[in-house]
Amino acid sequence: MCTDLDTHQRPWQPPHCPNPNCIYHNHFHGPWPFKRFGFFWRQARPNRIRRFRCLACGVTFSTQTFSPTYYLKRPDVLALLMTKTTGCMANRQLADDLKVAPSTVDKQLYRLGRHCLLLHKRFREDLPQPTTIAVDGFETFEFSQYYPCHFHLAVDCRTAMFLSFTDSPLRRKGAMTPDQRRKRKEQENRFGRPDPQAVRKDMAELIADVVEPGSQVTIRSDMHPSYPKAIRQVPAQIRHEVTSSQDYRDRHNPLYEINLLDLLIRHGQANHKRETIAWAKRRHGVAMRLMVFLVWRNYVRQRWRKHSSQTPAMQAGLLDRPLTPEQILAQRLFVSKAALTGRWRQYYWAEVLTPALGVNRRHQLKRAF
Repeated sequence: MCTDLDTHQRPWQPPHCPNPNCIYHNHFHGPWPFKRFGFFWRQARPNRIRRFRCLACGVTFSTQTFSPTYYLKRPDVLALLMTKTTGCMANRQLADDLKVAPSTVDKQLYRLGRHCLLLHKRFREDLPQPTTIAVDGFETFEFSQYYPCHFHLAVDCRTAMFLSFTDSPLRRKGAMTPDQRRKRKEQENRFGRPDPQAVRKDMAELIADVVEPGSQVTIRSDMHPSYPKAIRQVPAQIRHEVTSSQDYRDRHNPLYEINLLDLLIRHGQANHKRETIAWAKRRHGVAMRLMVFLVWRNYVRQRWRKHSSQTPAMQAGLLDRPLTPEQILAQRLFVSKAALTGRWRQYYWAEVLTPALGVNRRHQLKRAF
């Protein structure tokens, strides 16, 4: 992979047309007809940016069109967000540390999450089918404690690869005062009650995403009553192994890898700390932060052991060395080249809504992704 600055060196040529409607955007054979079309100046380095024109569709673009920092006034912020968000810094702390507006952190974090989503999908195309997968539900909340939600996680037990996740809205449960029960009823009358079958449906979607149809796989989970029903919906030969959540959670526990992932999420994500004031305001924001964590966990963070220190991607044979945030952001990934379906398509286009919020803006940018 090239670095971001490599796109501005003299021998660089655009790999394809950025216009999704052009015949030279997706798979094509033979030379691509384009020509240089001048340049423009900007304040951030490199200051001089070359421009091009596609001779097939007439669209003009620049070297910045193929960079993840396209159209950003602070291109230096994007790479710093990965280590800082996985290092338990909240958005307001990030804004103070980077000396930018909080809205800048929010928007760039969403952009980083979309980029990480496309990057992980590209790597997963070369990942062989795992034979043993651990699944679990990570419970958190959005907006307020009246809106809890489950994030369902899947991990390859052999390589510790964080494979995928989905989410489910939940109904608030547990001990409540009469005033809290009355407020919950008012909220449900206004915004609707969460689907009581959401956990089963979304866990089935997660398992179907990480298990190829017709394959033989072992699924490990705790004793959640919805999981056997979800597994039966997947068209594959699945052996279900159940471990009690009361068992001691050491390295010998069959659910060690998923328990470790839960621990790392609590440790590294500010919005999932116990009794925090940095809770997530919307579920889509949780998904974007978790997507950044997924890429950091799989491709950046090394597992320090006695005889080796490898990332899960190295153990899976996808890479031979850990990636740096600069390498992850080496080049822009186009959503038009990725066949997103299901929940991950909803994550990319911000279609996961928080009903309690008056405004739920969806992602509608075309060129600036």
